[in-house]
Amino acid sequence: MTPAMGVPLFERGRAGWSVPEELSARIPAEQRGTGLDRDAVRLLVSRGREVSHHTFGALPRLLRAGDLLVVNTSRTLAAAVDGSVGHARVVVHFSTHGDDGRWAVELRDPDGRGTTRARAGAPGMRVWLPGGVRLLLEEPLEPGSGRLWWARVSPAGVAGTDGVAGLMREHGRPIRYSYTERDQPLSVYQTVFALPSTDGAGSAEMPSAARPFTARMVTELVSRGVRFAPITLHTGVASTEMHQPPYPERFAVPGASARLINAVKAGDGRVVAVGTTAVRAVESAVGADGVVRAREGWTDLVVTPERGVRVVDGLLTGLHEPEASHLLMLEAVAGRAAIDRGYEAALRGLYLWHEFGDVHLILPTEAPHSEHCVSNCR
Repeated sequence: MTPAMGVPLFERGRAGWSVPEELSARIPAEQRGTGLDRDAVRLLVSRGREVSHHTFGALPRLLRAGDLLVVNTSRTLAAAVDGSVGHARVVVHFSTHGDDGRWAVELRDPDGRGTTRARAGAPGMRVWLPGGVRLLLEEPLEPGSGRLWWARVSPAGVAGTDGVAGLMREHGRPIRYSYTERDQPLSVYQTVFALPSTDGAGSAEMPSAARPFTARMVTELVSRGVRFAPITLHTGVASTEMHQPPYPERFAVPGASARLINAVKAGDGRVVAVGTTAVRAVESAVGADGVVRAREGWTDLVVTPERGVRVVDGLLTGLHEPEASHLLMLEAVAGRAAIDRGYEAALRGLYLWHEFGDVHLILPTEAPHSEHCVSNCR
């Protein structure tokens, strides 16, 4: 049931409410009608407490020359592999490859519509995968949580990233959840910015904020003077039920992107992150002096209103459930009142949620003289 309107979304508390079933995007935009492309989604725009409604095709007119889009180049993996524990069927979600050769994995009970709730693991549990590959669960990823486990893969020949990547290529499929209508090919889960990595690493789940971009859209943005800064953050498995904060993930901010971000910050352009993954990466690479530097490795940063943001001025993101920890990041960028108002508008406007759904552009408030600035207007 949709919550009563007129009551701020977060004042009701995040627990006890979920996205109305009819607002879950079940198939990609391009499959909803003849002639549609990925960009056939709606775009909700928040500037302070001002909210406006657009199609995604309006994005080039909402940005201006000198703005910088930070985009995640991580490629989505076919990270869901069928397996068994004894006689019981399970689905293994490969999440994160550790420095010691182990994998963080999640076990889920399968059904005919995707995957249902996470299945409890235990130390020493053995999970059999295709080709005689075995997972041995060793310890929880986080103490006190049994959702994600560090597991060793045997035989040793598939223990590395390349070997598991081969297992995924041959037997895996993209992770999906029961709100979607059917399995989709891996290509549906790749963004236009995705690049293959030399070691086969990638994201367990799609960095979905960038999904509506097409090559045509990128070309138009570049022609209007909008620039792009690539970063990489390999996303792990999300918590669709427990909405836990993100755990450490691998990231890289190249030197060229760091320099471009700093140049834009020193000028009058705006740094707009495409997705919460891009926010996490660049905010992990900024020093106390406000300068972004080339950096790679692991980040355990959780962006909250208390921590705030030091680099990004705006954010393009999907719509998140009220319990999602990502909403704290949105509040850090725009403030709680702006997010409340935007989400109330999304509910009233019947926007679609989840990875195939509509998107939300959060921009800083503008001075009156620049309100209609579109391009070449510095």
